[in-house]
Amino acid sequence: MAINDLEKLLHYLCPFPSEVQEKALWLRNFIWCRYPQCNELVYDNYNAVAFGWSPTEKLGHTFCNVAIWRTNTHVILGFNWGSELTDPRHLLVGNGKQFRYLSSDVWGTLPDSDLENLIKEAYHQALEKVTNPAQIVQGKTIYKSESPVKRSSKKE
Repeated sequence: MAINDLEKLLHYLCPFPSEVQEKALWLRNFIWCRYPQCNELVYDNYNAVAFGWSPTEKLGHTFCNVAIWRTNTHVILGFNWGSELTDPRHLLVGNGKQFRYLSSDVWGTLPDSDLENLIKEAYHQALEKVTNPAQIVQGKTIYKSESPVKRSSKKE
């Protein structure tokens, strides 16, 4: 089961402080438990570790993601199509055409139901963007990239 496929991810998270790892893994578990039919796409880049969920194996169908930057160790919950989400309380941050996110100081204080509603809406939006149902695959953790060179993590 993909939720248990985290050996590499734990390795990627090693440079971060334990409280950052705990936040990221809590959020990962929160999403996996609600969307086990989706796929986790994991990226270990030079400046961040990110993992997101998609009904396919494509980054373009990712409906939410967790990202931790090596330079400031902030944990965010991002929505690739966040500009299209209903956000009556204006919790989502971002001014671009597409991406929005919640910082951990916001998502960490929200009731589970508020988080669930945002993620559910994002999931349904992602499904609408899948034009070929044959692309839908289920329940995999897919390691997409691993950067050999990494910016050092600033321990807080």
